[in-house]
This record gives sequence, structure tokens and C-alpha cells, in this order.
Amino acid sequence: MTNSTFAPQHQRVAILHAAWHADIVMKGVEGFRTELLARGYAAENIDAIEVPGAYEIPLQAKLLAKSGRYQAIAATGLVVDGGIYRHDFVAAAVCNGLMQVQLETEVPVLTAVLTPHHFHEHDEHSNYFIRHFVLKGQELANAADQAMRLAAAARAL
Repeated sequence: MTNSTFAPQHQRVAILHAAWHADIVMKGVEGFRTELLARGYAAENIDAIEVPGAYEIPLQAKLLAKSGRYQAIAATGLVVDGGIYRHDFVAAAVCNGLMQVQLETEVPVLTAVLTPHHFHEHDEHSNYFIRHFVLKGQELANAADQAMRLAAAARAL
């Protein structure tokens, strides 16, 4: 399959999303889905899968990638600084885990798991990140589309 024969409507994509801060995170899922649909992907081939938190995303991404069912796996979540240091470790573990999955399985794995500094759960920050996650979801879809096309072209060599 080359880029000239790449058929978006036949590609199956998963987006894993953390349950924490769902009012914000689901905007990323919406932006992702909307952008893929605009690019010709079929709604029935875009699976949104909830996981308990961002830390659980890499394992689920690996299980999905190893299934052979998906041409790309995306992830979104919000890891916030709750006043203790663990958010940095969680964010690093998620990013490193997702990169490892991608390299081991050769399935594109993309992330919009964000770690804002100084996030506070008040209307101003929540409203900003609700808008921001729509944009990040669209960017994630763009990256997924490009990554699938590149992977398909490389496999066709």
C-alpha cells in the first residue's frame, strides 16, 4: 500500500482516554474524532476506549497494538500537579511507555496526554483547557493520519 492507495475509510484507529478530568479530556476525543471524520475516516472505525487514568494508558495501548486490529492508537489525558511530585513521574512513565509500545509493535502510537504546570480546578483554567483539548485532539488526529500514511508507505517498500 502506498500513499496514493491509502484509504482512510478502511483504517481502524483507537483513542484511549483517561477517566480523570473527563469534562476536559473528552473534548480531546471529540476534536480527534471530528478531525478524522473530516479527513475521510469512517466513524465506525474510530474506537474511543476509557481507562481509569493516564498511568493505565500504555498497557492498554500495547494490548490494542498487539491485537493487529488497529493501524494507529492515540491517547489523551490530563496529568495535573496536585501539589505533590508524582505528576512528573506519571507523565514521564506514560510518554516513555507509549514510545516503547510504538517501537515494539510498529503500530503508530500518538499522545496528547498533557501535563500543565499550575493547573487549578477553577472555571478559568477549566474553560481554557476545554478549548485547548479540542485543538489538541485535532492535532492528534492530524499526526495519526500522517503516521498511518507513513507506516503504510514504509511497509509497501
